[in-house]
Amino acid sequence: MAEKKSLNQKIAALDTEVEWFYSDDFKLEEATEKYKKAIKLAKEIEQDLSDLQNEIQVLSEDFSK
Repeated sequence: MAEKKSLNQKIAALDTEVEWFYSDDFKLEEATEKYKKAIKLAKEIEQDLSDLQNEIQVLSEDFSK
């Protein structure tokens, strides 16, 4: 089973994917696959941030009581 990546690891991976588009290694033939991978990572990051926000809201409500 694949190891679950932390939010920081996902952000670093997304940065790497995006940097590729500006690098000398850029190849138009690979751009679609790289773009799909970057979009998938961005969606995972967005979900992780949403989960964190929900957790913080729950904790804040618990402390305000």
